[in-house]
Amino acid sequence: MKVVVNHEEGINVGDPSHIYLIDHAWTYLVNEAKSHLQQMPDLLNRMKSLMSICDSLTTEDSINAVFAEMWKFNQTYSVGSMSNVESRLPVWYIMDEFGSAIQHAEEPNFRVVPLIYLPEQIPYSLLFPIKNLSKDEEVTRDFVEGPIRTPSDRRVLLLPWRPSSFISEDFKQEEPGEEYFLEGHIIESLPNLDTIKASAISLETNMKLKVYSEYEFVNNYLIDSRFELTNDEDAANILWYTHHFKQFEDLSESIIPKFVNQFPFEHVITIKDLLSIVCRRSKNISKTMDSELLEMYPLWLPVTYNLKTELTKFVSYFQHRENKGLDNHWICKPWNLARGLDTHITNNINYIVRLPFTGPKIAQKYIEDPVLFNRLDCGLVKFDIRYVLLLKSIQPLEVYVYRNFFLRFANKPFELNDFDIYDKHFTVMNYTDNSSLYRKLCDEFIEDFQTQYAGHQWETLEKKIFSMFLEILKAATCKQPPLGIGHNPQSRALYAADIMLAWRTDEDGCRVMQPKLLEINWTPDCQRACEYYPDFYNDVFSLLFCNEVRDVFVPL
Repeated sequence: MKVVVNHEEGINVGDPSHIYLIDHAWTYLVNEAKSHLQQMPDLLNRMKSLMSICDSLTTEDSINAVFAEMWKFNQTYSVGSMSNVESRLPVWYIMDEFGSAIQHAEEPNFRVVPLIYLPEQIPYSLLFPIKNLSKDEEVTRDFVEGPIRTPSDRRVLLLPWRPSSFISEDFKQEEPGEEYFLEGHIIESLPNLDTIKASAISLETNMKLKVYSEYEFVNNYLIDSRFELTNDEDAANILWYTHHFKQFEDLSESIIPKFVNQFPFEHVITIKDLLSIVCRRSKNISKTMDSELLEMYPLWLPVTYNLKTELTKFVSYFQHRENKGLDNHWICKPWNLARGLDTHITNNINYIVRLPFTGPKIAQKYIEDPVLFNRLDCGLVKFDIRYVLLLKSIQPLEVYVYRNFFLRFANKPFELNDFDIYDKHFTVMNYTDNSSLYRKLCDEFIEDFQTQYAGHQWETLEKKIFSMFLEILKAATCKQPPLGIGHNPQSRALYAADIMLAWRTDEDGCRVMQPKLLEINWTPDCQRACEYYPDFYNDVFSLLFCNEVRDVFVPL
C-alpha cells in the first residue's frame, strides 16, 4: 500500500489547505494491548487486515501475530504536563488505514506528528508537506525522525522495516568518560573537607541530636531518646531528606555540625544505566566474557546495554545470541522509574528498537531460569529479595547490611510466556490495587527455602550476596566524582538493593544458584521495614550517627 497525490495541481508546501488530520485506529498502553484485542474482535480483525496478517489463524495466534507486527505500524507520544507519573507514561497508537499506508523515505516529502485536541482529549496525527509534490507522486515520511547518534544507529532503528545484520559490529562495552556521568544531572558541589564540623558530634558529649526528617516513617518510628525531631531545618544536626540534596559545600561550612542522608554523586549506583557501568569495574573477575555462552562478567550483573548510547552494540549482541540459539528475552527499563512502570519484557528485536522513542532505557538480560519459591496457594513463583545497605563512610569504606531482608513474590506460577501478565513476571504488588500482597518474614522464608532446596545452604548463598554488595561499593568508590561516589564525612546513606536468584551451570557441570543484582534504590520505601521491625529506624540511626553496631547489622 502507498499514498499518492491525486490533486491535479499537485501540492505546494506553502498552501495551508494541504494540512490533514489523520484518525487513529487504535490507542493503547503496551501492557493492555493483548486484552484490547481479546475483548474487541472487530479491532482484532481490523488490525489483521491493516497489517496483512493471514485470516485463517486462531484467535490466540492472531493476537500474538498482531502484537509481533504492530511495531512496524505504531507510534508513540506522552503527555509530560500530567501531574502523576502513571499519566505521563508513553501511549502507543496506530493510525487508520490511510495513515498506515504512508511509506518511509530517507528524504521524505511529508511529516506526521501527533496532535491532541485537549478539549475532548482526542488524539490525531497531523500530516503536512515539507516539499512541493506533483500529481501521482508518492507521499512519504521518515519513520525514525529525530536526533540519532550515528548512521549505524539509524540502520538499527529501521530494523522493523529493513532487516539487516549487525554481526560484524563490536558488541564489547567501554566505560564512557566524565561527560556522560554529568549529562542531564543537576550540578552538585563537593564538600570543603577543611571546614567540616560533623566530627564535633560524638556520643561522649551526651548531646541530643536534632533530626529534621521529610520521611513520615522516620518521624513515626524514631523514638530513641538520643534523637529529637525538629521542624527547624537550620537547627538540625541530622537532615533526612526525600528530595535530592546537592549543596555539600554549603553544608560543610555550616556553623552547626550537620549530617545529611546522601553522598555526593551517589546517583552512580541509583540510576540504572550508571549502575551497570559501575558494576562492570569489578576487580574480582579474571575475564570479561564466556565466548561460548556469551555470558559477561561479573556474573551477578545481568548483561545490560544502554539503548541510547549502545544501541548498535546491543543489536549485535542480540544477533550473536540468536545465531547461537541462546535465550534472547530482555527486560527494558527506564533509567529513573520504579515499580515496573514503562517496563517491557520481550524477545522481539523490533519491539526493543522502538522503545528508545519513549525515553532513555536500558535493555537487561531477562532471567529466564530464576530460582522459584513454591507457594502452597498457587505454585512455583518468582520472588526477589530486598536488602537494606547502610553506607557510613567512603574513606575508609564502611558499609553494613541490615540482617533482616524483605521478600516480594509474584502471584502466578512462572512461565517464559505471557509477558503482559504482571502477576506472573513482576513481584512489586504494594502499589497495584488488583493484586494481593503475599507476606513472609525472612526467618520463615529461610526455613521454607531450606526445605525446598535442601542441597543449597542459605548461609553460603547469603555470603555470596554480601560479597557482591561489597564488590559493588568498591567499584562505586574506586574513582573520584563524577565517576564515583564522593567522600564526605557529613554523609550517611540508606539504600535498598533488590536481587534475584538464578540458576546457572558452573565449571563442574553442577547447577548452582547465582545472585543477580536488579537495582539499587535511593530513598527506598521502608514502610514494611518499620511494620515488621518497629526498631528499624532506632537501629539505623544508632549505627549511622552513634557508632553503635547492633546485631541486626552485618559489616561488609
